Amino acid sequence: MGKAGSKVLVQTSVDGVQAQPTPAEAAPAPVVKFQGLTKTNKMKVKWSQLGLVFFLVLSLVMTGCFIWQYQLPKLSQEENGRNAKAEMVCPRFPEPLLLEHPIPSLKEALEKVDLLLRQTLNPISLPSLSAIVILNDTVLWTGNFGKRNISDPLSGAPNEYTIYRIASLSKIFPTLMLYKLWEDGKIGSLDDPLEKYVENFTIKNPLGKTRDSELKYVTDGLIFLDSGEVQIRSSSVTLRRMASQLSGLPRRLRATNLLWKGKTQTAINLLQDDVLVADPGTKCHYSNLAFSLLAHVMAERIASVDYQRWITDNILDRLGMEDTSFDITPGLQTQMAVGVYSNGKPAPLYDLGWYRPSGQMYSTAADLAKLAMMLLGAYHRKLLEPDSLKIMLMPVFKCDKDYFANRTGTPWEVNELLGYEMVRKDGDLDGYSATFSLVPRLKLGLVVLMAGSRSQNQDVITKAYSYIIPAIEKAFREAKKVLSPPPNPEPYVGFYTYSNITFYEIKAGQDGVLIMQQFGPQIEELIPEKFRTIKLNFLVERVFRVVFEKEYPCVLRVGTASVSLEAQDGQLFNFYTFNKRGLSPGFDAPGLNTYNVVRIARKPTFSS
Repeated sequence: MGKAGSKVLVQTSVDGVQAQPTPAEAAPAPVVKFQGLTKTNKMKVKWSQLGLVFFLVLSLVMTGCFIWQYQLPKLSQEENGRNAKAEMVCPRFPEPLLLEHPIPSLKEALEKVDLLLRQTLNPISLPSLSAIVILNDTVLWTGNFGKRNISDPLSGAPNEYTIYRIASLSKIFPTLMLYKLWEDGKIGSLDDPLEKYVENFTIKNPLGKTRDSELKYVTDGLIFLDSGEVQIRSSSVTLRRMASQLSGLPRRLRATNLLWKGKTQTAINLLQDDVLVADPGTKCHYSNLAFSLLAHVMAERIASVDYQRWITDNILDRLGMEDTSFDITPGLQTQMAVGVYSNGKPAPLYDLGWYRPSGQMYSTAADLAKLAMMLLGAYHRKLLEPDSLKIMLMPVFKCDKDYFANRTGTPWEVNELLGYEMVRKDGDLDGYSATFSLVPRLKLGLVVLMAGSRSQNQDVITKAYSYIIPAIEKAFREAKKVLSPPPNPEPYVGFYTYSNITFYEIKAGQDGVLIMQQFGPQIEELIPEKFRTIKLNFLVERVFRVVFEKEYPCVLRVGTASVSLEAQDGQLFNFYTFNKRGLSPGFDAPGLNTYNVVRIARKPTFSS
């Protein structure tokens, strides 16, 4: 642990408990066409020449409807009309699956990240750095560079348990408190106005539609003016806006600095003659005041407990974040990386007082990896429900170009990177810099902690992801999908039709997984076999998910028709309740607005 450098760790839980692999969800698969079906009893179909032409045209159109519900614009053909023409490859975003290590391309990417961060070090302005890469419930890689204390010739290298000040990463914790109190029913809505919990809260809003000087009282988001005659809805300071830099509150309280040691009621009193810098919900504006006020109000007015005590009991202890705290004890001091200014001089560890929720905390790469796994829904110690995690990781608002992020979230800065949303929180406070970041769609995270000033020449987080994301994508695309068979495939096996126009056979593979194949007059000539055959992954009772086992063209061109295969990827088939013979009489594909795909007695024969 003590040696400088990096190491690749696979399937290792950061708190000493073996990580539990998350079962891979079945990925999407090619599907066939449908769209509205009626029963048919005819097993032998005779086609006139005109009828055959009509069938082929209609079959293609219905395939397009089943897959996308509309036909894409036609393009001129450069090939024979019977050949399928592929363009962009899908799925655009591969589904996270269990990976079998080692993976050479991923190893190469992590070596590039190692070199990048190693070259970021500066013996004067950035002498110590620790980083960790998380994938789902696994620590993929750790990197530790430099010396914990540049002033001490005998100082050792940092490791994943070295303590750094995390500055504004502290804002993640009031946000977690907000979501937890909301889940527990102690907060009615994330969009509750602050006035609901602070009766005497007022602040001037000259940019809003109402003047706070006219404000009398607020109930359920409705403002009542002094006249008592007019009732209008407020664009108020809400809890969610406070947690997403949209409250319009100033960066700090008037006549205070970050070392202010006042009380929450004093802060509320000071705000009565202050002014919002933006109409709430209309502009991204960074505010330490918003997070500190939110944290103290939730603790004192809702949870009736000290904020730090609540965070320790309900988050840090629960997630096993043993080295994360608001204060540094003499024992923890020996684990710290010493922060320095850009000139190399040691930075003091001053106390932020009332603003502690916005930037006081200390942590380690190992502890923040646990937090990342929890937010990705992969950690074996649960804090929030899956739906709450989804909401917390969603962007809330698109920011103006003058803000340092494209969008804001709770409490994230959100930017797009290689087609993915990257949520991150940066922190910079005297002597220390830190970044906590996630790419939720890939179940990927990167934490970088620094003693010193972050590089101004390039964003090493974005650069690191530019190596990691393509490697992870490649690994997921090449990984074997593990599909689930139904408890008994027999009720689903057989032949089906949609309006006696298109036909399907469902059979069970050797592993019991259902395989569906489209067939019919000249279908074999018009549509390549690999796009006529799909697999169905069993989810719950009589419900299956369409799975493409391999990459496929997002748009398939057949003759003059253009069909989106991407739209059917991952769609659900809901089979009907079994009849007296123990067979399902048909199924629906509701996501494709397709109903009554019905079972037929045997395979039909076709004659010209």
